[in-house]
Amino acid sequence: MAGFEDVVKKAFYLGVGFAAYAQEKAGDTFKDFRSQAQKLADEMITRGEMTTEEARKFVDDLVRQAQLDMGQPDQNQDNSETKAPRRIEIIADDEPSQETVSDNIDDLKKQVQSLQEQLRQMSKE
Repeated sequence: MAGFEDVVKKAFYLGVGFAAYAQEKAGDTFKDFRSQAQKLADEMITRGEMTTEEARKFVDDLVRQAQLDMGQPDQNQDNSETKAPRRIEIIADDEPSQETVSDNIDDLKKQVQSLQEQLRQMSKE
């Protein structure tokens, strides 16, 4: 049975080694892709077809799209560039008492009545 365990261990180590090698090669491929995209963008800048800001965005978009197509997470994405607005939750430190709430409601009712009376007076004039 010890021979079977050795085969399983070797197969596991082979799989881990292969995964590490594939990750390293993928990283090299993305570096090469980025440098080629940068060269293309530099050529377009020298021709006057693109500004430096447009070129930077162009290269970043190409690399980001390539990473998404290859199933790799986007490591260069800035959290401030998220497409959806960030959710903000407001938590009150202390809840208003029931008396405070009812006082506020009474005050608001009085204000509404006052405004209605002013509106009636203005409409009569």
